Amino acid sequence: MSATDKIKNKAQEVSGQGKEHVGRATGDENLEAEGHKDQASGNLKQAGEKVKDVFK
Repeated sequence: MSATDKIKNKAQEVSGQGKEHVGRATGDENLEAEGHKDQASGNLKQAGEKVKDVFK
């Protein structure tokens, strides 16, 4: 996994966590759901990068 990809994916996860917390605090269910989606997407991308590393 390249360092830049790892940083981008982690940043997406952290951003998602922030959105989730803000959405929960303000009662904005859409923002909270978007945060969950961003976290899941970041995790999925990291898993994909790890699989690619295994086959190198």
